[in-house]
Amino acid sequence: MVYPWHLYLIASIYILAGIMHFIVPKVYLRIMPRYLPNHKLLVYLSGLAEILLGLGLCFPATKNIAVIGIILMLTVFLLVHFYMLKGEKESAGIPKWILILRIPFQFVLMYWAYLYLEL
Repeated sequence: MVYPWHLYLIASIYILAGIMHFIVPKVYLRIMPRYLPNHKLLVYLSGLAEILLGLGLCFPATKNIAVIGIILMLTVFLLVHFYMLKGEKESAGIPKWILILRIPFQFVLMYWAYLYLEL
């Protein structure tokens, strides 16, 4: 089955984002909420999840599972986005307006993934 190019684009975005967790884990460690345990493990697990979910989008047998997984993952990631709004240290130096814009952008990404769900 041949999927539209934009499905492969979203898949590539998640795969690349997941790989970045392993290349520059310090970036992700800086934004991990303090109340979560095992930050390094969580950074690597979230990176692995992004890679696997991105790959899952590319195959008919796993596409729907990947779509649901991406929506759930992005929902969990909202915790980090709200945590980063808490204060100067938590923001990791990212301007507040960018942090605020990231929240609705998460919903755009969820909707983009939802578009590929076949019921």
